[in-house]
Amino acid sequence: MASSMLSLASASASASASASLSLQENLKGKVKLGSVHFTSCLPGKTNSIIKANHFGRISMSVALNASRFEGIAMAPPDPILGVSEAFRADTDEKKLNLGVGAYRTEELHPYVLKVVKKAEQLMLERGENKEYLPIEGLAAFNKATAELLLGADNPVIKESRIATVQGLSGTGSLRLAAALVERYFPGSKVLLSSPTWGNHKNIFNDAGVPWSEYRYYDPKTVGLDFEGMIADIKAAPDGSFILLHGCAHNPTGIDPTPEQWEKIADVIHEKNHIAFFDVAYQGFASGSLDEDASSVRLFAARGMELIVAQSYSKNLGLYAERIGAINVVCSSAEAASRVKSQLKRLARPMYSNPPVHGARVVANVVGDPALFGEWKAEMEMMAGRIKNVRQKLYDSLMAKDKSGKDWSFILKQIGMFSFTGLNKAQSDNMTNKWHVYMTKDGRISLAGLSLAKCEYLADAIMDSYHNVS
Repeated sequence: MASSMLSLASASASASASASLSLQENLKGKVKLGSVHFTSCLPGKTNSIIKANHFGRISMSVALNASRFEGIAMAPPDPILGVSEAFRADTDEKKLNLGVGAYRTEELHPYVLKVVKKAEQLMLERGENKEYLPIEGLAAFNKATAELLLGADNPVIKESRIATVQGLSGTGSLRLAAALVERYFPGSKVLLSSPTWGNHKNIFNDAGVPWSEYRYYDPKTVGLDFEGMIADIKAAPDGSFILLHGCAHNPTGIDPTPEQWEKIADVIHEKNHIAFFDVAYQGFASGSLDEDASSVRLFAARGMELIVAQSYSKNLGLYAERIGAINVVCSSAEAASRVKSQLKRLARPMYSNPPVHGARVVANVVGDPALFGEWKAEMEMMAGRIKNVRQKLYDSLMAKDKSGKDWSFILKQIGMFSFTGLNKAQSDNMTNKWHVYMTKDGRISLAGLSLAKCEYLADAIMDSYHNVS
């Protein structure tokens, strides 16, 4: 028996993985080996141990080395994209996804703009290649996007006082700008509206840029707390960056009036702050490219230096193409040239250079007068559908609610989102009882609502507002 044990131990220590498995099979239920341990390296295992005991039962247990990643905790689901995951798991036929801001048709299907298909067909006909773009992106795109933002005849463009770099949609463009702030304005703070788009805080946190909030939403009026906003911008340290939503504020849908924008510009100029615009809905909010860019153009016309991030996810429906830009308006062409060089330097180790497909779509659409006209018509159509849904929801709520509550804020808000004023418990009721998926701050995306579903949504809101505290 002793010699057998030594023989087996020797075999266990030196045998291959297949021999080790054969050994286990041969031993199974046939021998008593006291308390001898045989170790082997089994495929896909580390430090596997075969244990035999004096009761005649042989078992195998596997002891794995602790993972070097053991200290990494499970991340919570994204508060916005996680809504879609929960929606997909719901089997109720009445379910509604009003979480993610993506345009849907009246049948609630994703929509690819006709003008985008035509632009892509042009690309196929030209047989364009897939070579790397320069770090700053496609030149034709950068020219088109700056002109869309400021107007082709704007002195800023004519004097070459703008540094434009193609970015990875709005998020990537914001992240690139945040890196610029962190490197060249160390310790400077960014002020964000309260509330703001959920990803803004993540972007500045990961870039190492400190931020605080300024008052924006007034729950009493479900409107803009303009006095609080102005007071907080005034109280910020001189030279702060003030992040502003160019149009269709996300998540509230509440925008300043033209007169209020003038006052905001006054205070930012007085405090030597830098305006930092996030423009994600140009042309998609009101249906007019010029109207939706009026806030940015106001600041530029005053000769103020500013940063502007752009996205084409909404207005051209290029969600998955990740196409956007970062623009820095400077006081001189020389400063703009230096800023652009540093933006490229920051982009190189991040992602090297941006994707070409979406950039060519934008350049083709903006550069062709016929396609440009078709695009504007399609934007007006999309914006118009959302306005119709907004009106129908308001009418449904007013017809059903006999409490005297004023729901007119729904009509005063603009863009694809509506801030309903529902709290977390009420938003949970919307999902758990009515299968309406939305963010927990009470925001709903009207782009994901159809006229046919407005009555149902009104019933859900009424129940949640009046019956859930």
